[in-house]
Amino acid sequence: MAENQLQGGQQYLFLPEGATRILGREAQRTNIAVAYAVASLIRTTLGPKGMDKMLVSELGDIVITNDGATILEEMNVEHPVAKIMVEVAKTQDKEVGDGTTTAVILSGELLKSAGNLLDKGVHPSIIIKGYKMAADKAREILSDYSYTLTISDEDKLNQIAYVALASKNVGSDASKKYISKLTIQAIKQVAEQRDGKVVIDNDLIKIEKKEGGSVDDTEFINGVLIDKEVAHPGMPKQVKNAKIALLDVALEIEKTETDARIEITSPDQMQAFLEQEEKMLKSMVEKIEKSGATAVFTQKGIDDIAQHYLAKAGIMAVRRVKKSDIEKLSKATGGRLVTSLDDLTADDLGYAGLIEERKVSGEEMVFVEKCKDPKSVTLFVRGSTSQVVNEAERSIKDVLGALTSAIEEGRYVIGGGSIEIDLANKLREYAAGVGGREQLAIQEFAEAVEIIPKILADSAGMDPIDTLVQLRSKHKNKDGKVYGVNIYEGAIADMNKLGVIEPLKVKEQAIASASEAAEIILRIDDMISSKSRPPAGGEGGMGAQGGGMGEAD
Repeated sequence: MAENQLQGGQQYLFLPEGATRILGREAQRTNIAVAYAVASLIRTTLGPKGMDKMLVSELGDIVITNDGATILEEMNVEHPVAKIMVEVAKTQDKEVGDGTTTAVILSGELLKSAGNLLDKGVHPSIIIKGYKMAADKAREILSDYSYTLTISDEDKLNQIAYVALASKNVGSDASKKYISKLTIQAIKQVAEQRDGKVVIDNDLIKIEKKEGGSVDDTEFINGVLIDKEVAHPGMPKQVKNAKIALLDVALEIEKTETDARIEITSPDQMQAFLEQEEKMLKSMVEKIEKSGATAVFTQKGIDDIAQHYLAKAGIMAVRRVKKSDIEKLSKATGGRLVTSLDDLTADDLGYAGLIEERKVSGEEMVFVEKCKDPKSVTLFVRGSTSQVVNEAERSIKDVLGALTSAIEEGRYVIGGGSIEIDLANKLREYAAGVGGREQLAIQEFAEAVEIIPKILADSAGMDPIDTLVQLRSKHKNKDGKVYGVNIYEGAIADMNKLGVIEPLKVKEQAIASASEAAEIILRIDDMISSKSRPPAGGEGGMGAQGGGMGEAD
């Protein structure tokens, strides 16, 4: 039972049996250790020479990835500080789609540096203030060291896409360049101009995946791929120059929501009832036929009799299509979703040059393609195993995020650890002009930022300290500002010539997320948990409150 003490020495109890409490410096030390341990877990996944992690669930499901957000999410952490680190990765993933590993590593390093200052007697409030000043200054420096680009800069976009893919295990170098090209094609197709700015909605790019073939079989579809089969074997499997009806209507006799009973007392009445039902279904199909539609996609079901009449009329139909897919079909074909067949006209129909049912890996899928200027497209991802396909999907999402961030912001920075060296150098200069103990925190912030080139050098088998010294020396000269870590050659090199560039927004978000997470964790000086500790010798690890990872350093 947790207890505390009054000034007179009297003890009082205020927490339930089994509760734990960690106070002051011990709480800060534990939290920093947990955060740093989480960052260390994904440290080796950074960069083109980064390693993958295999995660096995309780059910035996296997995930092989080096995507920071996926690793942390699949780990199912329990420690509250570890959960904050997971949120850092999730935020980075939602906002910019790339740079999740960088954000988490930077958070861990900032907290480790803060721990060094706490040991020297610097108050957490001073460190937090210094970190805020450093983060604000870092954003200014990033902007100053950035370059402009537009959606028409094909070479720059290819470089950004390739760098985002470089650390992913998605086939050969040629495969990565091929996927980069497809992704840029998809982005350009859905991009829109609004008030002089380019706006991209990544939700309009559908990523459909299917095991089989290789990553090189991944294709761009100028339309929408529906993972369904044609409703009736008698319907056409291919429709050219299709006029498409998009329905939110059930082509069947729906049951009423209230209880109803029909009394039939003779075979004639039964026959009349069935004939009436068939007549109603036939009427529905006639309305579709009258509109001029040659293909139907509906969110609801289609009765067997309705299927028969649709097949007889030569109309292809697909039923129970997801709402999200119907919306994408609307964007791709220009068709309008209709909720009543009485309102269906030729003006509501969409257009596609080709609709075809094809068998892919033993399963039928409907391809709606060759649309006129579609505002929704599909990337059909292939791969030899489910692990390869899933990792390829995650990789493409990262590339989409990176490209979208670069195009919408219209700026990029030099990668390969180059921008981090510039940041660190400028932050040290800034710290020298700041009075008080805050300058110590700003200096530590600068040291933390340099962890990125250090890890890149380490993953390439280079000496991190020697590499850092060489980069700092190079960056003192104006011509050396673009130098970073060439992990393929194991030396420092001109990143601009190598085409290693990254979106400005990814770096800005990583700095913002990391510094804010560090500030939140540093403010905690008292941890109270109502959960009881696991028994001695029991399972610790991530799930242990104040144990396991909490004691790692």
